[in-house]
Amino acid sequence: MSDVADTIQEAVEKGRESRLNSAVAVLVALTAVMMGLCNIKDGNIVQAMSQAQAHAVDSWSYFQAKSTKQHMAENMEAQIEIQAATGGNLSPATRAMLDTRLDHFRAQAATLATEKDTIRQQAEAAAREYDRLNVHDDQFDMADAAFAISIALYGITALTRRRWLMLVAILATGFGTWSGLCGFMGWSFHPSWLTGWLG
Repeated sequence: MSDVADTIQEAVEKGRESRLNSAVAVLVALTAVMMGLCNIKDGNIVQAMSQAQAHAVDSWSYFQAKSTKQHMAENMEAQIEIQAATGGNLSPATRAMLDTRLDHFRAQAATLATEKDTIRQQAEAAAREYDRLNVHDDQFDMADAAFAISIALYGITALTRRRWLMLVAILATGFGTWSGLCGFMGWSFHPSWLTGWLG
């Protein structure tokens, strides 16, 4: 009778191991699929971040060029004003030419100031877009890390047959899924303490 009991016990253990391995295999496959989808979306976000950053840098460079031109126009305006104020014996034609040039540089300086403000707004908008995308990049990075941890834990579960490890792995998968879902949906979930620690 003890041989029969041992055989039954062995069959039960193998059945449990088989169910555990099957569950682990399914969970690993699902986790890998979610990880792949999150990686694709994260790659697209990183490209968009690069474009936003390039646009911000280009806009600030253009802003600096406009600032330089504005300062040059203002300097020319000041020099003409000095020349007009100190030139008491100027002919009417020369005074008219100075007034025309003075009006030109005043208008140019005003136009450049307006253009600079528009360019500054574009640069700031690009920087805000980069920051918005960076939140979602962090979400996908956290999802990727959680998925990698959970796959490792599933592997250890299959080797050690420790069911509590599978529960920890499922929790990691859940966190990864939540972070990835937030990234896909554009939600603002962003645990700064975690990203600050990892970054």
